[in-house]
Amino acid sequence: MGWTHVALPAHDLDASIAFYGAYADLTVVHDRRSTTRVVWLGDGLRPFVLVLVQASAKIEHPLGPFAHLGIAVESRERVDAIAARAQADGVLRSGPHDDGPPVGYWCFVGDPDGHTVEFAFGQHVGAALARAPVPAARDATGRAW
Repeated sequence: MGWTHVALPAHDLDASIAFYGAYADLTVVHDRRSTTRVVWLGDGLRPFVLVLVQASAKIEHPLGPFAHLGIAVESRERVDAIAARAQADGVLRSGPHDDGPPVGYWCFVGDPDGHTVEFAFGQHVGAALARAPVPAARDATGRAW
């Protein structure tokens, strides 16, 4: 049991799907078209998705400027390539910056709806989780078992 998704509104779902595919290698794993279109994007590595929900108007309060989604990449060079592409596309918000451990090397990029996405190398989230105490399992009433 644990995290499964983060959901954000998106005015132009197709532009957002293209953005997250190009910048973060996310692919559509679910596309529901009912009264409101809802798309799940995943990386194929873990049971966690970014849910984009069709918004009828421009997003008035996007995620940002500091509130952001964080995506790990495989190298500093990948952060540099993303930052260069974002600069050319006019969506680079900050960076790249090297803040050392545990923050690492990162840049901020704006998605098509103005949400901020961080691309980072060297954040060591897995190491921090490995050192953290394991929470007790809980039943439906919230009692530990």
